[in-house]
Amino acid sequence: MFSVKELVDSGCLKTVPSSYAYQSKPDDRISFDKEIIPIIDYSLLTSGSPDQRSKIIQDLGHACRDWGFFMVINHGIPEKVRDEMIRYIDGFFNLTEKEKQEYAGKELFDPIRYSTSFNVTVDKALLWRDCLKVLVHPHFVSPRKPDGFSEILEDYCKRTRELANELLKGISKSLGLEENYISKKMNVEMGTQMLVANFYPPCPQPEIAMGLPPHSDYGLLTLLIQNELTGLQVMHNGKWVPINPLPDSILINTGDHMEILTNGKYKSVLHRAVVNNKGTRISVGTAHGPPLDGIVTPAPELTQASAAYRGITFRDYIELQQTSQLIGKTCLDHVRI
Repeated sequence: MFSVKELVDSGCLKTVPSSYAYQSKPDDRISFDKEIIPIIDYSLLTSGSPDQRSKIIQDLGHACRDWGFFMVINHGIPEKVRDEMIRYIDGFFNLTEKEKQEYAGKELFDPIRYSTSFNVTVDKALLWRDCLKVLVHPHFVSPRKPDGFSEILEDYCKRTRELANELLKGISKSLGLEENYISKKMNVEMGTQMLVANFYPPCPQPEIAMGLPPHSDYGLLTLLIQNELTGLQVMHNGKWVPINPLPDSILINTGDHMEILTNGKYKSVLHRAVVNNKGTRISVGTAHGPPLDGIVTPAPELTQASAAYRGITFRDYIELQQTSQLIGKTCLDHVRI
């Protein structure tokens, strides 16, 4: 299977190959309203006065309940670290195909996996996307190339893990729970952190192809940075909202396991990645969840009458999602009661 980058680098691509032709729905509406994306000032969550912290926890709860998506500012991860992360990811995808194929993992839970599309064995239309997935916690691994990648990857993932853990404390409080509730119940300290780097080369017919179709993420939270090209869209009130991040912000979305844990109070958000004909878009996400063998069930404190989801190990849920077509929230439907 050719990577998308190989196709583009061949220099003879004037149209999108038919295998990449993605069929959008007729009611695929884009919101052109000036949507007010929730913004969370992380410094107020961690260092604000009691009143400021109370207000930001309330805002965090509203963002999780009403959007499933928000931007974090004043998060403390230096611009240099974020820029270096994007630069090294670009460097990885610009390795030779032979060098990248060393990481073309055959097994789902291989700690490092380089691939294209989503799952070429089941995708009805191939996606305009090459991808690198690295399981960086609880045991850190890294590709050997490019030189220096391992150091920046480990630093960046440690920083995003700390950021995610503090956000989970605020989310716990917003639910009326003790601040370490989610961390303890999900054993976040020994939990899973997966880095997913997406490489979307310029597309000659962006209206035909798709980078990633509408889907929700597994896990509790996903933290995302990207280069200067936009492409992320989030579903809100029945319309797709194009996301234009604030300078120096980090994008956050809630995942399926946040929805399960909160018994549907905080729902995972549908989002997608569209492509462009101007240049290569790079995004780097870190997905944060419980240990692979941890069983996720609704919190008893939030079930009230009854649980809306059955328990499932994190490993089994990831396997269910990654071996199926990526269609909306169909994976979550498998565990609804």
